[in-house]
Amino acid sequence: MTATTDPGEADAGCNTTLPPLAAVIARHGLQPKRALGQHFLLDPGLCGRIARAARPDNPAVILEVGPGPGGLTRALLAAGAARVVAVEKDRRCVAALGELAVRYPDRLEIVEGDALSFDIATLGPARIGIVANLPYNVGTRLLLRWLERVERIESMTLMFQKEVATRITATGGRDYGGLSVRAQWLCTCERLFDVSPRAFVPPPGVVSTVVRLVPRATPLAPADPDALDAVTRAAFGQRRKMLRRALRGLAPDPHALLERAGIPPEARAETLSVADFCALARAWAVLRGP
Repeated sequence: MTATTDPGEADAGCNTTLPPLAAVIARHGLQPKRALGQHFLLDPGLCGRIARAARPDNPAVILEVGPGPGGLTRALLAAGAARVVAVEKDRRCVAALGELAVRYPDRLEIVEGDALSFDIATLGPARIGIVANLPYNVGTRLLLRWLERVERIESMTLMFQKEVATRITATGGRDYGGLSVRAQWLCTCERLFDVSPRAFVPPPGVVSTVVRLVPRATPLAPADPDALDAVTRAAFGQRRKMLRRALRGLAPDPHALLERAGIPPEARAETLSVADFCALARAWAVLRGP
């Protein structure tokens, strides 16, 4: 699937017809830039499916990252989003999105800038929803940044490279790692559906996957974030080894650490649950001292 060739798309908010995305792309010369990791998602049916999965009529504000020419933005607005703040780094796309903002003056705000430096606190006190077809080269960094402010977030409906989505949602095995633990500690994580490379312009070399993350009311188990990061780095840094060996660089006596956490010394990182890692983080914090 590539750019839609429909004569126009219904604009539910204004009862008019929006110009086809193909025409917007041509008018603004929006050839995707490899340096920005751009793969435009243009199919209106697929954009609508993602927008519906995000339930945009619930949060007061939807943050969209990297909207490009605005395919998903249109779908979010049509699905009932009261306010969409779209952060776009590419000035060409900002100009194209400006046409859409004219149609939705009270519901769409365009911010030109880098999402990695955008502070979600500027969006107000209400919890927000985040929806994005994330650039592959910064997707993980953005997720980790948002997890640091998870108390400000209602939900995240994000598209990643399938490999990354698998790591986020894995509960054991070779795909399970520090990213899995951090995401699942703070959120419930669900893989929704895969997206073929043919849905993008240009087609990427990999399959993509849409993931929905909903922050927990409280973390899955008590743990200090820095301690949790330390034990997961040590454990997964030598994931093939038993923990009694893998944790030697973290604690002078790994056996005492594991015993305090209630974890067998013969266990390996990929067999531990998120709650186990939290217990390990608490034990390490006690043994380490202030």
